[in-house]
Amino acid sequence: MDDRLADAARGDGDAAYDLGICYQTGTAGVAVDLIEAHKWFNLAAVAGMVAAQDARAEVASAMSARQIAAAQAAARAWLGSMQQRAA
Repeated sequence: MDDRLADAARGDGDAAYDLGICYQTGTAGVAVDLIEAHKWFNLAAVAGMVAAQDARAEVASAMSARQIAAAQAAARAWLGSMQQRAA
């Protein structure tokens, strides 16, 4: 899991997608968390992974509008923190 986080921090869309799968399915030692799954699928989509767009839509169909908004805010915060690190 730590390797995937590090890779995602470097902008690796595959790693972000893998994290989304982990949170969607509750694998790799994490509990199912649709907000986190949506966040990681969103970040993978931003990195150019087309499959992540479908996965994000699938997860969103099981979420409330408030949960989706929270996931989007978390993705923006992640991107903001990565931009600050790069500066």
